[in-house]
Amino acid sequence: MPLTFALVQYNFNVGFIVGNVARIGALYDLVVAAGADLVVFSEMAITGYPPEDLVLSRRFQELSMAAVDDLAQMTTKGTAIIVGGLWREGDALYNAIFLLDGGKILYKQYKRHLPNYGIFDEKRVFAEGAMPEPVTWRGIHLGLLVCEDMWFTNVAAHLKNQGAEMLVCINASPYEVGKAAQREAIAAERVRETGLPLMYVNQIGGQDDFIFDGGSFVLAASGEICMRLHSFKEDLALLHWAQLCNEWKPVAGVVQRKPDDLESIYHAMMLGLKDFVDKNGFSGVVLGLSGGIDSALSAAVAVDALGCDRVHMLMLPSPITSQESIEDATECAKRLGVHLDIIPIELGMQAFERMMTPAFAGKYFDIIAANNQTRLRASILLAICSEKKALLLTTGNKSEMGTGYTTIYGDMCGYYSVLKDVYKTMVYKLVEWRNAQSDVIPARIITKAPSGETMPNQKDQDTLPPYDVLDEILVRLVDEALSVEEVIAQGFDRATVDLVRTRLFGSEYKRRQSSPGVRITSMLFGRDRRYPITSAWKGEKLTLPPSKH
Repeated sequence: MPLTFALVQYNFNVGFIVGNVARIGALYDLVVAAGADLVVFSEMAITGYPPEDLVLSRRFQELSMAAVDDLAQMTTKGTAIIVGGLWREGDALYNAIFLLDGGKILYKQYKRHLPNYGIFDEKRVFAEGAMPEPVTWRGIHLGLLVCEDMWFTNVAAHLKNQGAEMLVCINASPYEVGKAAQREAIAAERVRETGLPLMYVNQIGGQDDFIFDGGSFVLAASGEICMRLHSFKEDLALLHWAQLCNEWKPVAGVVQRKPDDLESIYHAMMLGLKDFVDKNGFSGVVLGLSGGIDSALSAAVAVDALGCDRVHMLMLPSPITSQESIEDATECAKRLGVHLDIIPIELGMQAFERMMTPAFAGKYFDIIAANNQTRLRASILLAICSEKKALLLTTGNKSEMGTGYTTIYGDMCGYYSVLKDVYKTMVYKLVEWRNAQSDVIPARIITKAPSGETMPNQKDQDTLPPYDVLDEILVRLVDEALSVEEVIAQGFDRATVDLVRTRLFGSEYKRRQSSPGVRITSMLFGRDRRYPITSAWKGEKLTLPPSKH
């Protein structure tokens, strides 16, 4: 008998159990009307993912488990549900997958492999499940996997040996560059090993630093991709299956294209910002437009994600700010369709200098004046945010955060950052990609030398190596966790590597106080790279756990 399965990748909210169940119910009614026999939702769709320490609340557990029963009652309409949630047995709490049908919980299974590296610490809150067995549903033996279970060979192999005819894997697999291809490659390995078709359903949406990019897919037993859902957007698709010669074969569906790296990074930044703003109830965003490339790219992302009516831009020039910067910021705002308010900060600078000079025995240092400019700007931006109930978008990049080339409580000030995990050299590539869609960032912003413009004739490269060199070193020290000697052995100048190392390890206290931001790489400051502030360990090699999930 042929079967029709529905794959649903949806943007669920962490902690909004009632709302998530209502959304699942509405989507369920759609697929019932479309004639689906089974609908598959993502990992922990009931609670949202990752729920982190919310799961330690006994009331949260009770509501989550009651929601499974509520969803089971829906299945009297004839369409079964596979969905993720949590379940408690005694004092043990599990990340669970449920098969609901005929008004009851037909089967429940617990995640076997719990990720405990980088951004994941599931072993802290969940117990490990036993090796799963296939479940028989309407004559087909289904092998169910929960996210990380697919990244290991043993679970799928065991399910195959126990008679599974099809693998169904539900996921909350966060985005990083190259992850979509990696997921499909791992799924293809499980298909080759077992000879079974595989359905992979992933979550979509932004959750603090995490971005879930969707891209759900189905592989036939031959390894061919016969369906792929959209990336970075909610999607729902039906797939028909036929049993031929004792093998379940999918009837090919629509295979959406995978975006390239630059497009995927840009859409990850958009999705992360939009969900952070909307899910936290902000009216929109406020940001300072400096005439530099970082704030211009941040502004473009904000407008693309939220619309120009929800973005408020300010230019806050000091006497040191060049006329070029004012013109460039004005032109960029115009191209993005956003009004730019210009508020000079000279009066505030003068007042602060008069107030503080006596405390410095009559000598007001340049570095104090420079830092005061950025902190004065932060005060103005925060005041506007308070009035508008808006989010302050900080615009610093990963190169600056990696070297501490930023003023704490100044240009670091903000509620969220779309560039937190984006190196400066990648900023230029993203601007080039965005301008290829429509020319919103003026050429002079791209070509002029980067400068904080807090001191006369200031350039970033006065105190930092050129960004192409700096970023290559940072990638090795941060993303690859190489030792200083290993980086030098790859041809980099020792003095330059030592300078970067000193700045990297000496600015951990700043990063600890930085805003959350979009995770792009496998080594986001704060989530993946968790270094102590006080440490005598300066640049020796670390052994990183393997990145999966």
